[in-house]
Order: sequence, then structure tokens, then C-alpha cells
Amino acid sequence: MKRFIFLFILSSPLFALENQVQLTAPQIENLGIVQGKLVSVTEIPVLYAPANVLIPPNNEYVVSASQAGIINQLNASLGDEVKKGDVLAQIDSPNLLSLQSNYLKANSALQLANSAYQRDKTLAQEGIIAARRVQETQSAFNAANLDVQEAKRLLEIAGGSATGQLNSHLLIRSPISGVVIERMAVAGTRIDSLTPLYRVANLQTLWLDCAIPQEQIGDVKIGDSVKIDSTNLTAEISLLGQSVNAENQTILARAIVKNSRKQIRAGQRLNVQISKTTTQKVFNVPNTAIAQNDGKAFVFVRNTNGFEIKPVTQISKKDDETIISGDFSGNETIALKGAAVLKANWLGLGSSEE
Repeated sequence: MKRFIFLFILSSPLFALENQVQLTAPQIENLGIVQGKLVSVTEIPVLYAPANVLIPPNNEYVVSASQAGIINQLNASLGDEVKKGDVLAQIDSPNLLSLQSNYLKANSALQLANSAYQRDKTLAQEGIIAARRVQETQSAFNAANLDVQEAKRLLEIAGGSATGQLNSHLLIRSPISGVVIERMAVAGTRIDSLTPLYRVANLQTLWLDCAIPQEQIGDVKIGDSVKIDSTNLTAEISLLGQSVNAENQTILARAIVKNSRKQIRAGQRLNVQISKTTTQKVFNVPNTAIAQNDGKAFVFVRNTNGFEIKPVTQISKKDDETIISGDFSGNETIALKGAAVLKANWLGLGSSEE
């Protein structure tokens, strides 16, 4: 048979005055009170906001065809990882033949001009021809040299190589190491110069563009921590926008995420928690550890006689947890569960079973 023992029903003013709830260890156990240590934290959540995952502009490249022609081969598909210099496509380009031909002709003309210049220098030294003749052939040699450099540079820009052979196969190479995020062409089609073929991006660094309500922008500072829901990734606010979005009245806060290890992807919409670092002593406790009375919050700290009632300041609350501050050393043991029962006993309204 159960015996019911009513505790403190006649003495609430006394206990309220002393801020104590006197309980023995067996009584604490019978009341189902769960105890634990205060958990110190160094960051205080400021707000929660939606965010878009973006690729920084300088990490994304559109790979285009430098010359018109027919696509013979596409070597990369969506999602493929590529290295800088890898061949992404091959194009059969008549224009490339023309550029190679121009280079070879310019190089041949340079050799001829060089021979004439060297011959005239020798003749001038022997007094056979005038110095003016040497100046003319030297000028022709210099002009031919410029023509070769121009033809070579145009050929290199087109993606060709300055060799002694004609080849219409134009190789399109990746400008960076990264991931193919879009393929914009089909093999066998005829394309014009500068037609986009691929989008390649380096995804080691991503941006989180967070939408902050304008009335809360004063709570966010550059350097504040950003945590991404459902991941272990953290970032820091690196930029705060200087204008308000007229449609939703939010302000941009941008964070940089490095080495995301594929936990987030470009184009995603996420929820993030923005927190600020604090130097004051604050603690994370479950909501069940907090009792409310007369508009104030309290926790119950274990001592030799039972529990001491200590006032706290509630700083931030999320789901089942609250961050508090108060007169604590950080080593205290508190009632994590059962605050309602302790409050009832404190105010002389409760009972327990033994």
C-alpha cells in the first residue's frame, strides 16, 4: 500500500523567505527529480534565418568555344570532377586551320627576312652596300618578327598550339579544378565562336546569403557565428548589406563556408542559426529546469538540505532548451527535471509519494 506524505503545505511563507526547499535524498528520488551539472556555453543564439547557398563569382567559370566549328566530342558530364587542363571537348574548326596557316606563313616570312638582314649586314661590313640598305632589311625583319608574335598569340587564344603541322582539332580545356555544374552543348552540333559548352565551379568555398529582418539587423555583427541546421558546419558573417530588400524588408548577411565536404550544395535553401560570442558566464539548461513565479524565472540548486532557489535571467530559448545567466560558479548541480514539483513544494502547494 502506498503512503502519501504531504510536504510543506503549512509553511510556504517561511520557505519562500529563505529560498530553500528542504528535501532528503529519498524524497528527491521519490519525487522523480533528475539532477545534473550546469552546462557552460560561449555562444548565444541571436536569431534564426533562411539562407541560400551560392557559388562565389570568382570560383565559377563558363567554358566557351574559342572558334566556330562542329563538336566532335564532349568528355565531361554533369557532376564530374575535373582538374585544371583536362580536355572537356574537341571541336573540328576550319578557323583553326586558317590561324595555323597564318602562323606558319608569318614564321616563313620571318626566316626569309632574317636571312636578308644577316646577308646585308655582312655585305655592309665588306663595304659592298650602303648602311641604309641594312636599315631597310632590319626594319623588314623586325616587322616580320612582330607578325609572327601576333599570329602565334592569336593561335594560342584560339586554343591551338604553335607547331609546324596543320590540325583542325581544337581542344577545349578546363580553366580550373572543380566540378561540372552544367553542360550546355550536344556532340555533333555546329556552334559559333564563344558558344558556352560547360559551367565549371570550385566548390571548396561557398557563400551563405542570409535574409535578416530589418528590425533585427542591429543584433547581427560581422564575425558572428553561423551554424547550419542538420550539419556540423560553422561559418562567420563576413558582410552585411547596405540596403533593404523592398519585397520582403530583409537585409543581406553573408557568411563564407569552407571545405563543406558535400554537406551543403549550391542552390540549396537552408535554415541557419546566427550566434554571438559572449565572455559572460551563461549556461544551457532544459526548459524543465526553470520555474516561473511572479514573472520571474528560477532554477533549483542542490545543497546539503535539499535545493536552493536561485533567480536567473533567460537570454535565449530554442525548442526544449534555454540559455540563462545568474549568480553561478558553473560547478553547481541543479534540478534538470522536476522544477514544477519543487516549485509546488516551495510555495507550499505540493505533495510527494514515498
